[in-house]
Amino acid sequence: MRQNKKIKFDEDGEIKEISGRIKTSRYGSFASKSKSTRRDYNHDSKQSSRREDKVVSHKPKTVRLDSEDDQNSDDDENHKLSRSDYLKMQMKARTLLVDRKKLPIYKAKNRLIPRIISSKVSIVIGETGSGKSTQVPQFLMKKVNGGIAVTQPRRVAAINLATRVAEEYGCPLGHEVGYSVRFSNVTSKKTKLRYLTDGMLLREMMLDPMMSKYSTIIVDEAHERTILTDLILGFLKGLILGKRKDDSDFRVIVMSATLDAEKFSQFFENAPIYYIEGRLFPVKRLYLQRSADDIIDDMVKAIIQVNQGERTGDILCFLPGQEDIDKVTSLLEKLAPELPKDAPLMVPLPLYAALPPHQQMKVFEKVKPRQRKVILSTNIAETSVTVPGIRYVIDSGLRKVKVWRHELGLSTLLTVPISKASAAQRTGRAGREAPGKCFRLYREKDYLKLCENTEPEILRSEIVSPVLMLKRLNVDDILGWYWIESPGKESLFSALRQLYSLNALSDSGSITSLGQKMVVLPVAPHLASVLIQAKEYGVLDPVVDIVSCLSVDNLLLTPSSEKRDEINIKRRDTCTLGSRYGDLLMLKELYDIYNGFSDVGECKHWCREIGVSYRGFRNVLRIRKQIASYMENIGGRSTHSQSDINDDIDDIDYSKPVDPSLILKSFLKGFITNSAIGMPDRSYRTVTTGDTISIHPSSLLFGKKVDAILYIEHVYTMKGYARNVSAIELEWLQEVAPHLLGSRISIQND
Repeated sequence: MRQNKKIKFDEDGEIKEISGRIKTSRYGSFASKSKSTRRDYNHDSKQSSRREDKVVSHKPKTVRLDSEDDQNSDDDENHKLSRSDYLKMQMKARTLLVDRKKLPIYKAKNRLIPRIISSKVSIVIGETGSGKSTQVPQFLMKKVNGGIAVTQPRRVAAINLATRVAEEYGCPLGHEVGYSVRFSNVTSKKTKLRYLTDGMLLREMMLDPMMSKYSTIIVDEAHERTILTDLILGFLKGLILGKRKDDSDFRVIVMSATLDAEKFSQFFENAPIYYIEGRLFPVKRLYLQRSADDIIDDMVKAIIQVNQGERTGDILCFLPGQEDIDKVTSLLEKLAPELPKDAPLMVPLPLYAALPPHQQMKVFEKVKPRQRKVILSTNIAETSVTVPGIRYVIDSGLRKVKVWRHELGLSTLLTVPISKASAAQRTGRAGREAPGKCFRLYREKDYLKLCENTEPEILRSEIVSPVLMLKRLNVDDILGWYWIESPGKESLFSALRQLYSLNALSDSGSITSLGQKMVVLPVAPHLASVLIQAKEYGVLDPVVDIVSCLSVDNLLLTPSSEKRDEINIKRRDTCTLGSRYGDLLMLKELYDIYNGFSDVGECKHWCREIGVSYRGFRNVLRIRKQIASYMENIGGRSTHSQSDINDDIDDIDYSKPVDPSLILKSFLKGFITNSAIGMPDRSYRTVTTGDTISIHPSSLLFGKKVDAILYIEHVYTMKGYARNVSAIELEWLQEVAPHLLGSRISIQND
C-alpha cells in the first residue's frame, strides 16, 4: 500500500516533504511550579509570532436576505445596493487584505491551491492562527467552477465565518457569500460560497444525492468527529468512488485544527496531507496545586483574581454547560459593581448553542473603556469562532456530553473531563492577538491523565436519524457502509428497531413513503412522525406549536429549589389542560398565552413569574414558521403557518379549542416506545422493556396516578425518570402501533 504524502508549508510558503506522524501538540514541555502565594499555579509557555485573522471583529454592513426564513430569497431587485455602499464594501475588503496577506496560509496559497484543485481529496491540517477556515474557500472561488460548500459543526461558526468572509470578499452577506443553518438561510441565486452546518448539507444530500450544484465540498473542523461530520465523510467517499468518480471538477477537502490526519487520509485511500503552520503568541499555562472542590466557586474566584491582577484584555472561560454558565453569570453580575474600582468593570457574557443568535453576537461587540468582557462559554468557543480581544482563558477542564444507552433506551447527561486536544484548543484562544495566559482549574498530573483526543460522537449517541438518512439514500448494507468509525452492531440494530416502530421502515427493512417524508423534515424522526400523523388527524396547527416548543432548549427554566414549588403551582393554576393531560398540553397553553400579550413588558413579567424563557419563545415563533413551511412542502398545510413574516400574529385565533386526545395520539405515534403503564404501587413500567420509570418532579403529572403515560425524554440520574410526560389511555397503545405491540398491552395490564 502506497504511503500518503504529507506536505508542510513553512513561514514563507515553501513546501517541505515530511515523514512520520505529525506532532499532536504545540507544547512540548512544562516549566517548574510557580511560587505564587496568591494562587497555586504551575506554568509554562510557548513562543510564537503573528496574529491570525479574527473571524468576526466588526459587524459588517450587509443586506440580509430574509434570514428568518429557510427559503431562498432570490428577489435581488429588493436588495440592490447603492453605488456608495458597494464602494465602501470594496474599500473595506482592500483594507482587510493587508491583514489577510500576513496569514501563513495566504503565503502558501500559490503552492497549496493548485495541489488541492488537482486532487480528488485533500487533507488540510491548519494550526490555530493559520486562517484556513476563512481563506481556503476564498482562494477557490476564482479557481473552480460550480458552488463551494463549507460545513461547520455549529451554527454560530457558520454564521460568523460567512459574515467575515463576505467582508473580506467585499460583497453583501447573502450575495456571493452566504450561509445556511437550521431555520435560517441567507443566500441567493448569486451565492457561490456557502457556509452551512453539517445538518443542512446532509439535508441537501437527501434531496440531491449527487450534490450536483457543488464542485467543491469542504468539511471543516473534522476533528470534532460529530455524528453528522462522520456521515458526511461517508457519503462523500461513496460519491467519489461511485457516481462522481469520473467528475474531474468534483473535489473534497477535509480541514482540521488538530492532528488526526492519518485517520482521514487512510479513510480516503491515502489522500495527501497538507500541513499549515499557525501563528500564536506565547501563552503561559498555569495549573492548580489542588483539585477543584466546587467548579462554580473556583471559576468565580479565578475570574476575580485575573480581573484584579491583569489590567488589559478580555477573559474567556470554559464551563461544562448552560446551567453552570448561567450561575456564574448571575454571580458576576452581582459581584462586579462591588469590586475595587481600580480594576476594569467586568461585563459577563454567556455563549452557548441554545442562546439566540443576537445574544451570541454580543461577545463580538466592543465594550466601553474601563470595561472588560468576561465570556462564559461551553466548548462552542474551542474552534472556528475567534472572539477578538481575548488575552486570558480560564479552563474548567470539563464538558457535558449526552451518552445514549441503546440497551436501556435512555440518554444520560454526564459531566466528563476534556481531552488533551480540547485543552490545547482552549489554550490557543488566548494567543490569537497577543501574549496571553491560560489558567487551568485542575492539576498538572490530572492533565497528563487525559485522553489524547475526544472520542467520536457516533460511539456514544443515538443514531436513529443517521440510519434513516442512509435508508433514504438506498443504502441496504448498513453494517458495511463507509463508516469512518462504525457505531457497532447493537447501536445500529437499535436504530433499525426504532425506525420500524415509527413505520419509517417496512418489514423488509426498506424505507417507506412515511420515512421518505420524515427524512426531509428539520426535526428528529420521532417528531417528524408526530407532525405527519397530526396532519392526518387534522390537528397539525397545535402540534406544530408544541413541536416548536420542544425544539427550543431550556424553554422551561429550571427554578431554584426555594422557588420550585411556587412556580409549579403557578403552572398548574395557569394550565388547566396541562394539569389534566400533562406537559405537552401545558406547552401549547403557555405558547397561546405568550402570543396573547400585546405589551412586551407585561409578557416579560409573566415569563419570569411562570418560569419560562422570553427569548426562548421568540425562537419558538421563528422555528414554527419553518416547520410549518416544511409541512406545506410535503403536503401538510398548516392554516396559520405563514400568516405574517414579521411575527405579527394578532389575526390568529388561538382561542379555538384543541382536541387533547388527537394531539396526544399524534405524539404517541412518534413516541410509542416511550410509553409506560401504571402499576398498583404508583410506579410505571415501560411497554417495550418492562423497566421501572418514575415521573420527573418537574412534570405537572408528578404525584398523580394515571393508567399510562407517554414521555418525550428518558433520563437517568439517581434512577430512571420520564420527562415531558403526558397521560394517555391504555387502548391507544394498541390502536396506534399494532404492528409493534401486538397483544402485549392486555397481557401486561392483567
